[in-house]
Amino acid sequence: MAGTALLAAALTACSGGDGGSATGKTEMKPKPDMAISVNLTGDQVKAGEPVKVTIADGKLALVKVTDGKGGELAGQISADGKTWTSERNASPGTDYKVEAQNTESQSAAAQFKTGAADKVNKVSINLPKGSTVGVAMPVSLVFDNPVTNKAEVEKQLKVSTSNNTEGSWGWFKDYSGKDRVDWRPKEYWKSGTDVKVDMNLNGVDSGKGGGLFARDYTTEFKIGKDRRMEVSLDTKKLKVFEDGQDVRTIAVSAGTPGGKKASWSGKMVLMSKEGTIRMDSQTVGLGDAYDKMVDYSMRLTWSGMYVHAAPWNSANFGRANASSGCVGMSDSDAASLYSEVQVGDPFEVVGDGSKGTADLGNGYGEWNLSWDQWKAKSALSGGAQNG
Repeated sequence: MAGTALLAAALTACSGGDGGSATGKTEMKPKPDMAISVNLTGDQVKAGEPVKVTIADGKLALVKVTDGKGGELAGQISADGKTWTSERNASPGTDYKVEAQNTESQSAAAQFKTGAADKVNKVSINLPKGSTVGVAMPVSLVFDNPVTNKAEVEKQLKVSTSNNTEGSWGWFKDYSGKDRVDWRPKEYWKSGTDVKVDMNLNGVDSGKGGGLFARDYTTEFKIGKDRRMEVSLDTKKLKVFEDGQDVRTIAVSAGTPGGKKASWSGKMVLMSKEGTIRMDSQTVGLGDAYDKMVDYSMRLTWSGMYVHAAPWNSANFGRANASSGCVGMSDSDAASLYSEVQVGDPFEVVGDGSKGTADLGNGYGEWNLSWDQWKAKSALSGGAQNG
């Protein structure tokens, strides 16, 4: 084991006799000082691996590894009592103190400092703390740098719910091209569920080209009202369901079938409520078809499919799909819908005339996969390979 043996002061007492044979007493030899070795030594240790503390003789009874901020690395002593190993890796740019005690109450100490990471990976989280979202919202993490050690990273991600909701992580490429992992329940969330996400990533190595994580992340959120939208390309109607009841029908005009202006179909999730925004057809590869300010804009895909007010297309509401891909409706209907919906509400587009289903990373497309297909995308299921 790499490292320098560190000696503590002797804690034993010698015999009071002179050791001479004339008295008939036998000399008591002092116990040897306790010695430990630590696999990480020095002031510029490379982070990203567990701390291992080994005792030269005897058995370990207690090991405590703390950082300069008072944080403690949890760990376990091996069955033979010879080695203690931390459960998590040493973090970059951190001072550590090691305190050990053996079964005979002797102690020893050591210290080391990890160097700064050559490259630091960071996480963008879709759900801010304290948010309330719809029943289809997944937890979505996008990484700044590549993640090739997907299984190692996924092991450090934990979703806790107030009702033991079943779910799974799945890896794929975000629309931005970056590595992304989402956690999706088996079925839509139950309204009222409380969710906490712990991302214990500090010191975890992303793998080649990705760098180390230098902090942990956490967020918590709540599932709001069960509200679901269904758009029929056949009837040109948008139906609103609340708690399973059909509560409203809105006349709409969706994308023009037969080309690039057709709408996406399948299960999508309301990503954001963006209000009044400028929509420019040149930014989505549709030439100079349009360039206008659009009210009550509700985003469904990264590529630019929205539900929004479209008063210029009023002649086609409920009659024909004649938009450039979005789902348009009257100002009053859009204003009313916008005030009700919450980010994370599901929108399902059904019927003929779509251009198919959007790519998985183009928004939150995981609901278009079966449960088995989704679980196979976990790096811990054997379905998703590292890389």
